[in-house]
Amino acid sequence: MRTEVNFKVADIPKFKEALLKWAQQFYEIVWLDSNEHSGAYSSFDGLLAADALTSMVTDQHNAFEELKTYQSGSGDWLFGYLSYDLKNDVEQLSSSNFDGLGFADIHFFQPKRIIRIQGEQINFCYLNMVADEIQEDFSAITNQIHFEEFESSIEATIRIKLRIFKDDYFNRVKQLLERIHRGDIYEANFCQEFYAEDTNINPLRTFKKLNAISKPPFAVFLKFNESYALSASPERYLKKQGTKIISQPIKGTAKRSFDIEEDEKLKLYLEKDPKERAENIMIVDLVRNDLSKSALKGSVIVEELCKVYSFEQVHQMISTISSRVDEDRNPVEIIKETFPMGSMTGAPKVSAMKIIEELEATKRGLYSGAVGYFTPEGDFDFNVIIRSILYNASKKYVSFSVGSAITAKASPEMEYEECLLKAKAMRMVLEG
Repeated sequence: MRTEVNFKVADIPKFKEALLKWAQQFYEIVWLDSNEHSGAYSSFDGLLAADALTSMVTDQHNAFEELKTYQSGSGDWLFGYLSYDLKNDVEQLSSSNFDGLGFADIHFFQPKRIIRIQGEQINFCYLNMVADEIQEDFSAITNQIHFEEFESSIEATIRIKLRIFKDDYFNRVKQLLERIHRGDIYEANFCQEFYAEDTNINPLRTFKKLNAISKPPFAVFLKFNESYALSASPERYLKKQGTKIISQPIKGTAKRSFDIEEDEKLKLYLEKDPKERAENIMIVDLVRNDLSKSALKGSVIVEELCKVYSFEQVHQMISTISSRVDEDRNPVEIIKETFPMGSMTGAPKVSAMKIIEELEATKRGLYSGAVGYFTPEGDFDFNVIIRSILYNASKKYVSFSVGSAITAKASPEMEYEECLLKAKAMRMVLEG
């Protein structure tokens, strides 16, 4: 059972900053920040889960079944992540590429402490065993708002390396195009890793910089012991709201310009670009097919097709697809039937994942997986882990990956430039 207490705070940005700093004392943290993006499917301005009572950590074999048991048995809030390589638990697939991070394939926890921000309202939702600490914790957080912590301006030099160099990237994309032209697949999301070894970073400071640059709607600070995900994701994977399921895949990217007129031209070009629209529509069809596995007959609809949204760094083309499910449909089963997300795989999905595994140089792990939560009622919301820095403090290994959709008309040179555009924010943060 949980106890809820509400407070009102005037300066929400400073409260958010103090809250995240205060939370660093715990081994398990998931912080979700909407960065003031609002919409029909927004649920909060900020949501913090910390301090595990119970947890579930496992790798691929029967991982979804274990999660189903854990979720149904807890009857409580659960926060955590699903790695891309859980594809091997869904289909007859494998992952054998290099893995420098060593994250578990799936990790969820039941938090003792949940703090939700909506407008100026702060809701503390604590398990009863720690409910007597709510006032003390609120005071500790608010006291930090007025405490300016000294941060050294001296940063260690971080040397970012490429796992695949430019010529090798061109060669691998050309191989992928050959597979497309002979009809093996229509589209595949091909990704490459940027990394740094023997490197120490300040995860909280790094997240704050990345979030300030990008201000995305699905930002994440995740800490599980010494494993960190610092995400500026603009993309929702899947949300369950009662009997409604919502997916919002992104396909189509254009750079921003400081010149207002030029920026509007870039946005308009993206809206009308036949290649980008074709990529998006292919993934919409894939998502419709995935949702139909659990949907009530005739309930899958495309609410928004190829709409362009503007973010701090890029313009993105986003579609919204929804469906209805039976009230007793298991939430973990719904996720399993759609996992991994179509925007990060390709079409046909299984064939694309096989070819991706052959041609990519790195195990994706949490990259292109998802971070999110389950509610006690069985609802859920998960983002897509893109535009994200992953860090294993014990291994001193920092990684971020980027990708683009390869279709029959793709140019290896233009896809490479798109990857560099997507990598820009992470490189700025890490290299200064």
